[in-house]
Amino acid sequence: MKPTPFPPLAVAALTLALLVGCAATPPPPAPAGGLAELMERPAERLLVEGIRAYDDGQYAQAEAALRQALQAGLRSGRDQASAHKLLAFITCTSARPAECEAAFRAARAADAAFALSRSEAGHPLWGPVYRKTLP
Repeated sequence: MKPTPFPPLAVAALTLALLVGCAATPPPPAPAGGLAELMERPAERLLVEGIRAYDDGQYAQAEAALRQALQAGLRSGRDQASAHKLLAFITCTSARPAECEAAFRAARAADAAFALSRSEAGHPLWGPVYRKTLP
């Protein structure tokens, strides 16, 4: 008995499916740890505490926690920039423009992609200080 050949259209479809499957982007690697592991790191835990205090309007506590987070060694440049950004907001609203400017410069040094959103950059207190730090 002679095998029946595959129709040319079926061969082309199968070949295309194999090529598409090979060209698919692999999934991103799984994160090294979860939130529980992150919260075991003192610097990151302090950053979260600082963000919470800032969101709750407890600016003195937020400033202390954010400074401690930076001193404890936040691993991510983006996290460092976030801490510096909130410190800039706090110091600008506390009439400490030199500290505010330094915090914006530190945020950019930590993360070259750091930028305020349009609404943040338009704030009457820290917007002008931020614009002074732009390259």
